[in-house]
Amino acid sequence: MMRLATPEFIRRFLIHVLPDGFHRIRHYGLLASSTRKANITKIRALLCVLRPEQAIAPRPEAEIIPLTLREPCPCCGGPMRIIEIFRRGQKPMSRAPPREQAA
Repeated sequence: MMRLATPEFIRRFLIHVLPDGFHRIRHYGLLASSTRKANITKIRALLCVLRPEQAIAPRPEAEIIPLTLREPCPCCGGPMRIIEIFRRGQKPMSRAPPREQAA
């Protein structure tokens, strides 16, 4: 038990309050420290699991079929092809072409 002056209590409490729009991210466990790679390697060895690049071998005889979306293109009505897939927060590697309306 500890007694604190009111301003000190409020100061310590507000350290844990984030402004609007921010999210607290915490990292615990095996992936938290700088030994993350060593931990993952040890876990894979204990589980007898191959690394991802070893587990998936490309098949040269497989035909590559481009992914398509069900919605047609809003400009021409033709089928749209998926050029790139990226996760939330990830920066896309390609840029969309400029629209006619923007010019």
